[in-house]
Amino acid sequence: MKDLTEHYLSSEQVFDGKLLKVYRDAVRLPDGTEGAREYIRHPGAVAIVPLFDDGSVLLERQFRYPHGRTFIEVPAGKLEPDEPHLDTAKRELLEETGYVADEWKRLAVIHTAIAYTDEGIEIFLARKLRKAGAARLDPGEFVDTLIVPFDEAIAMVKDGRITDAKSVASLLWVKTWGV
Repeated sequence: MKDLTEHYLSSEQVFDGKLLKVYRDAVRLPDGTEGAREYIRHPGAVAIVPLFDDGSVLLERQFRYPHGRTFIEVPAGKLEPDEPHLDTAKRELLEETGYVADEWKRLAVIHTAIAYTDEGIEIFLARKLRKAGAARLDPGEFVDTLIVPFDEAIAMVKDGRITDAKSVASLLWVKTWGV
């Protein structure tokens, strides 16, 4: 097999935002020439498929500014510094929906856009759900929740009502490989 590795030469940070950090690196390419790679560093995130005992799933509606529209998604959120993925999943489920789960299972990791970000999203299944009060949204965060039969959520993926990559991957993972 051919070695396709690109080797780091130098780096500069070209943007330092609250959430994202953008870098431009000089690299040595497999053929010996030099190239540039621009990419976004992301702290990492989790996505949760919250399943009720009756087989329905808890979803969210949230406006996403870059697309100028509201999306239907699974609950999700970014990691805080040094926070374990499962702790993030539990925190985000409670904060965004007001639910807690007694059973948790890690399903997979997805890399959302491998050409320009290092973001990885760990996908979790949450079962034995129970309401623990009102959602505790972050300032500036606005979310509606909805509960639909799992097969309806899959139909929403198929007909384009759910297009968010983490939600599509999470729901289809559960549909394909079960729980």
